[in-house]
Amino acid sequence: MEDQREALRKIITTLAMKNEETQTFIYSLKQMLLNVEANSAKVQEDLEAEFQSLTSVLEELKESMLMKIKQDRASRTYELQNQLAACTRALESSEELLETANQTLQASDSEDFSQVGVSDITMAPAFRLSLKAKVSDNMSHLMVDFAQERQMLQALKFLPVPSAPTIDLAESLVSDNCVTLVWHMPDEDSKIDHYVLEYRKTNFEGPPRLKEDHPWMVVEGIRQTEHTLTGLKFDMKYMNIRVKACNKAVAGEFSEPVTLETPAFMFRLDGSTSHQNLRVEDLSAEWDAMGGKVQDIKAREKEGKGRTASPVNSPARGTPSPKRMSSGRGGRDRFTAESYTVLGDTLIDGGEHYWEVRFEPDSKAFGLGVAYRSLGRFEQLGKTAASWCLHANNWLQASFTAKHANKVKVLDSPVPDCLGVHCDFHQGLLSFYNARTKQLLHTFKAKFTQPLLPAFTVWCGSFQVTTGLQVPSAVRCLQKRGSATSSSNTSLT
Repeated sequence: MEDQREALRKIITTLAMKNEETQTFIYSLKQMLLNVEANSAKVQEDLEAEFQSLTSVLEELKESMLMKIKQDRASRTYELQNQLAACTRALESSEELLETANQTLQASDSEDFSQVGVSDITMAPAFRLSLKAKVSDNMSHLMVDFAQERQMLQALKFLPVPSAPTIDLAESLVSDNCVTLVWHMPDEDSKIDHYVLEYRKTNFEGPPRLKEDHPWMVVEGIRQTEHTLTGLKFDMKYMNIRVKACNKAVAGEFSEPVTLETPAFMFRLDGSTSHQNLRVEDLSAEWDAMGGKVQDIKAREKEGKGRTASPVNSPARGTPSPKRMSSGRGGRDRFTAESYTVLGDTLIDGGEHYWEVRFEPDSKAFGLGVAYRSLGRFEQLGKTAASWCLHANNWLQASFTAKHANKVKVLDSPVPDCLGVHCDFHQGLLSFYNARTKQLLHTFKAKFTQPLLPAFTVWCGSFQVTTGLQVPSAVRCLQKRGSATSSSNTSLT
């Protein structure tokens, strides 16, 4: 009976959720109906405004052309009238000369004939006239041919809303702390102007959730059908990505969102393990010569208060570092003596992981590597079988060595300002690189029998750790190429 009641409760709960989803969908449909009305009215107004604008342009063009015709007509009329007046005057003068010449020919007196002379006749205005019109009466060159424009106007169509792109997962790539996304359009003739890409970090696999703490980040103005996101910090396991296409008028719908895995190793420094002389904050640590003394003073003061009453408001003889993290597991777990060490807070029990460390150049000594959680609080990195590390010493005599189980190998290379650590747990490989050039510095080959923790040590200096990094492709290539021929780098096992 109780099982049936529980089954009925589940059915009721599921049905209630389904009813709520249906109500939400009905509200969405009603809202879409309202949006269709509003958007169609807006499109109609925009279309009328666009055609009104085209009409205004044609009217302005018409006025300009009519003015040009009128100006050209006036100019030609003026020239032709002047030329006509000049020809009329010349003709009248020539007719007078003709009459005088005829009378001279009929004269019998040679003296009268010589008075007129031939030169007067040859100087008549008619001889000086150019019998060619200064302007033509052809006005057809001022006409325009709107045949092409008419065809273009007749070919006008609605600019369609772009289709949703399709993201090509086979071509998309997550590598080297970058995400390269490739997509294509189902309709090639969609006159796309640009694309808009949105991405969001998440710890959930599968389709994006409606309620998510992280907002969508927007990348606009993408002209090609691919884009690479750079400068990312992979502090979450997955990333949701979607794309939409835009033309000159409107944006289309988003593509079906995809979820890409962004594998990266995230950890922080565990302040509860740090030596008292290290001031630790998240991913950085700094040597503090007074740190241990302050702790000892506080311990003695606390012990004294337990035996005798202390004066109220007595001044403290020392104050702890403001960067010191509280010890979550008690002071007995801290490293002590000359083991100036701090561990990471996340275990490595499988897979490949990569992180980078930048030490202060003036640090007198520092080391980095991995260790079992069982590493003793008095033990130094590399001096037991529970830890592997590179160690740099700048005090008295400079050295750069690889250490494990108290075995030391001197490295014949300068100490980089930033080192990369690559740990392949299942393959039993721990490699160190120059983080800038990806030059391989040393590789340990071992069979890890326990989960590992990132481990760091520093004396008279400081360091900064960068996590959330993917294994660089150059490191993977070096590992594959050198796995069979790296015997010179794997002498310490």
